[in-house]
Amino acid sequence: MGKVAVGAAVGCAAAVCAAAALVVHHRMKSSGKWAQAQSILKDFEEKCGTPISKLKQVADAMNVEMHAGLASEGGSKLKMIISYVDNLPTGDEKGLFYALDLGGTNFRVLRVHLGGKEHRVVKQEFEEVSIPPHLMTGSSDALFDYIAEALAKFVATESEGLHFSPERQRELGFTFSFPVRQTSISSGTLIKWTKGFSIEDAVNSSNLYSYFAVGQDVVGELTKAMERIGLDMRVTALVNDTIGTLAGGRYNNPDVVAAVILGTGTNAAYVERAHAIPKWHGLLPKSGDMVINMEWGNFRSSHLPISEYDEALDIESLNPGEQIFEKLISGMYLGEVVRRVLYKMADEAAFFGDTIPEKLKIPFILRHGKMRKTFLTPHMSAMHQDTSPDLKIVATKLKDILEISNTSLKMRKVIVELCDIVATRGARLSAAGIAGILKKIGRDTLKDGEKQKSVVSLDGGLYEHYTKFRTCMENTLTELLGEEVSENIIIEHSNDGSGIGAALLAASHSQYIGIDES
Repeated sequence: MGKVAVGAAVGCAAAVCAAAALVVHHRMKSSGKWAQAQSILKDFEEKCGTPISKLKQVADAMNVEMHAGLASEGGSKLKMIISYVDNLPTGDEKGLFYALDLGGTNFRVLRVHLGGKEHRVVKQEFEEVSIPPHLMTGSSDALFDYIAEALAKFVATESEGLHFSPERQRELGFTFSFPVRQTSISSGTLIKWTKGFSIEDAVNSSNLYSYFAVGQDVVGELTKAMERIGLDMRVTALVNDTIGTLAGGRYNNPDVVAAVILGTGTNAAYVERAHAIPKWHGLLPKSGDMVINMEWGNFRSSHLPISEYDEALDIESLNPGEQIFEKLISGMYLGEVVRRVLYKMADEAAFFGDTIPEKLKIPFILRHGKMRKTFLTPHMSAMHQDTSPDLKIVATKLKDILEISNTSLKMRKVIVELCDIVATRGARLSAAGIAGILKKIGRDTLKDGEKQKSVVSLDGGLYEHYTKFRTCMENTLTELLGEEVSENIIIEHSNDGSGIGAALLAASHSQYIGIDES
């Protein structure tokens, strides 16, 4: 019996030792995997580094590319498009003006009653209309007829006595958020349809890169449609949402010098002295100014901190090699970069277990959400801004979006850190871009004790809703410019540039300017 007991004891001890060895092995394996995950994150953080010295190089490069783009067509990755907007709103505008905002599967029609400096915007009304899918792939006549009819119905709801001068045409600002080669303040040739539209008969079929390429004028298409139904209305301004934001900002603050959109996409516009535009061959405008649509999303420089994940995203995108700056800073792409890093951690470090979560394999899954099109990477921002002690929002997002359950607090902290790396890089690069604009127009330094205020209007869901992004961008701009200069640089939120901004530009470019009201 004693020998049996001893044998049993020895057997139990061996089993315990084996189990302990398995636990130690598992812990060592887990520790190794965790270290590998941390290494992936650390390497990514280093690649995304934006020390102030690098940001100053980015700002300088932006300034150089701006000069090159103004010198000649095709001289830079920055298109630096002449908008023909040479009169920004002053606040003196009076009357009733309309706006049409076409940029996706819906369009808006707006009516704005302006009362001059004393009464400002007296009343604003709008209506949103969905575009039937068949019109997005049909003929241009069918699409513009549908838009004109909706516009006519909206005009019919005009209050009695609002249209002050019956003998005058109503005037419209047209925000058209598709690639256009602008030829005047109220005309532009469509280069191509995007965002699910495919209407071949309206596309310029000649050399797309020729500044005076012959093609159909989108304002002409809308005007013909309005004429077909007897709507007497004149398009006085064709603009994009960035220029509309600049106009809306200037209307409220005469010190506004530039506008930036930070949303799903990104762009910037600013006020340039007309004589500083070598490629401008027309008469200098009376104001001496010209608004430039930079199309800054296409900016690129060797100084941009680009990782392997950004390179892979670019290669697999619909426009490889293009919009590099946009792919680093805009809401369309921030969440996708986070997903790609998480995928590598799951694949190479078993971050979520032995198998890669299926949902993590879906591109742009962290961008989708029931938000307005102008909102950003909603799931990423919600995780990044989670202030709960146990990061409950992060856990909920992982479960609801990626179907990943039972994450530890340590894992959730890593994910918040990853979101912070991506957002910080985007915010700091955005600030460097703004600093580049200010440098171009000489507002990055103080001259002889001047205290001239320079206001930059900002709009877009990324800026408006992602608080940590916005705060980081503004703090970085102060860091770049220095405390003294920054006291005179103001960032202001300018809402709905694509709507009211277009109406304001219709007013500032009215055919009746200078004619006294009867």
